[in-house]
Amino acid sequence: MTRELRTHDGLTLRYRFWSRDPEPALPPVVLLHGFAADARMNWEGPGIVEALVARGRRVYAMDARGHGESDRPHDDTLYGESLMARDVSLLIDRIGADEVDVAGYSMGAVVALLATARDSRVSRLVAGGVGAGAVEVGGLDTRVMPPELVSAALTAKDAAHAPERTRGFRMLADAVGADRLALAAQIRAVHRGALPLDRIRVPTLVLAGAEDPLASRPEVLASSIAGAELAVLPGDHLTVVRDPGFAGAICSFLARD
Repeated sequence: MTRELRTHDGLTLRYRFWSRDPEPALPPVVLLHGFAADARMNWEGPGIVEALVARGRRVYAMDARGHGESDRPHDDTLYGESLMARDVSLLIDRIGADEVDVAGYSMGAVVALLATARDSRVSRLVAGGVGAGAVEVGGLDTRVMPPELVSAALTAKDAAHAPERTRGFRMLADAVGADRLALAAQIRAVHRGALPLDRIRVPTLVLAGAEDPLASRPEVLASSIAGAELAVLPGDHLTVVRDPGFAGAICSFLARD
């Protein structure tokens, strides 16, 4: 089921909702996808939504501004993970729950970290697809994916003219039919300041692929959040979400008392 949410700055975002239990005992789960993906690609396709719903969870997954079926403006000032975290709080308002569990991947993990630090209604957190970059550069590891090169790849005439180092982002955007100018605006507005990790006081799982250059040294992030746990699975940035252990780790962690 797809629903709409109006943001503080006038955008219309679309989110999906899944549930089998009319009176679930556990808090709802909010899922936040990665850059250039959307809710279906990141969470429904790999079976993570189904795994959560099968365990009696209500699941909400929003297409971030600039992605999927949500509005996709081309103005840099309408982007950045900080604004996306504000959108998450609006979604929690809409859900109407006193507590929610949040899981984010890659860009969505940065959004989830910001939202958790700001919103006391987040009771558990999973941060996937990020590592030391979240501590050392304040978000996605721009040392691996320089914003200026990703933007150049997304705005190039075609993939062949994109910078070789970031050509994969252009190929992904083309493959999923993304709005490349919207993605370029988001990557130019990517979060660069220090993340308020010291304000995160809820149970947290850092989840990364062993071969993921965008989530290298995830133990650095885990050690920067009080009491955080770390799980490393086989796979890289694109493949780890399809490892059976990925959905299992999320479901097990969120189900704990």
